[in-house]
Amino acid sequence: MSSSSQNGGFGLSSALLWGIAGLGAVVAAQALISRRRKTDFRGQTVIITGGSRGLGLVMARHFAREGAKVAICARDEAELQEAEADLRQYGNFILSFPCDVTDRTQVADFIRAVRQQFGPIDVLVNNAGTIVVTPYENATEADFREVMDANFWSAFNTISEVLPAMRERQSGRIVNIASFGGKVAVPHLLPYVASKFSLVGYSEGLHAEVLKDGVYVTTVCPGLIRTGSPRNAWFKGQTEKEYAWFKIGDSLPFLSVSAERCAHEIIEAARYGKAELIVSLPAKLAVVVQGIAPGLTSELLGVVNTLLPAPGNTGQEAVQGKDSESTLSQNVLTTPTDKAAEANNQLHS
Repeated sequence: MSSSSQNGGFGLSSALLWGIAGLGAVVAAQALISRRRKTDFRGQTVIITGGSRGLGLVMARHFAREGAKVAICARDEAELQEAEADLRQYGNFILSFPCDVTDRTQVADFIRAVRQQFGPIDVLVNNAGTIVVTPYENATEADFREVMDANFWSAFNTISEVLPAMRERQSGRIVNIASFGGKVAVPHLLPYVASKFSLVGYSEGLHAEVLKDGVYVTTVCPGLIRTGSPRNAWFKGQTEKEYAWFKIGDSLPFLSVSAERCAHEIIEAARYGKAELIVSLPAKLAVVVQGIAPGLTSELLGVVNTLLPAPGNTGQEAVQGKDSESTLSQNVLTTPTDKAAEANNQLHS
């Protein structure tokens, strides 16, 4: 073997070793940072928007079990009362408050009430939001504006109310529940996708800017979660068909994860002040493929779009999932979602 070949082989081996060493150093550094950021939620004040049902309610149960003082808000008062009664099984410090988080004045009233009852806010979980499933042809400007209000501006409102005090105390955690739809533009979800892309960008940028103040912002991008939420989502176009594909996808074990598992992962990410959490293997794979080959991903999603229902002729009227049930959406495949709806207070409205 020539000396040049030997040198080349040595150089390659050396580069590989240095690469492994560098990766090991990064992993070790991340582990050290996580240990330093770790917190105990016992006795801390936790706010969860949209906490009366679904994932928000499941997260509230987890925090209450840990001994946190939990404050939830939502628009439906009756639903809030049921959620509060549920949560009192897990903890003694529970507050429910009617609030439309798209209204800055109502948000300010909610935050004031929490501080008066529980003291400074340690954790804010922005979970409130809405989903509109529709072909682009049936979407309107109003759809985009309403979903942006619910999914982006609501989080902006609550953060604006709690962040100044967190920065002053040099302590706090903010968790923004976005979606893998904020990383990958899924067809028939454009208003939702636009709002979640906005939330992801805002949340990631905020993490970088307030880290110096001892405030940790976690961006959560779950895939499909079995929370029972499809019945309360909104559908346009051929609504029964749109609802059916969405509900079935939300139910399949290999595509979706349970609300309990998702909540656990989110709370652990908040505990260690992680910058980002992507929940479920399909979501992680989709984000990786999007990052490596965005053009190819868009082409593949174009093919997926051809498999989804064609635009409907129902005008611009949106219909809730619970009013879009059919034989397509009521079968053994969707049983997990129906059970989740019952378990997570989704049946009230």
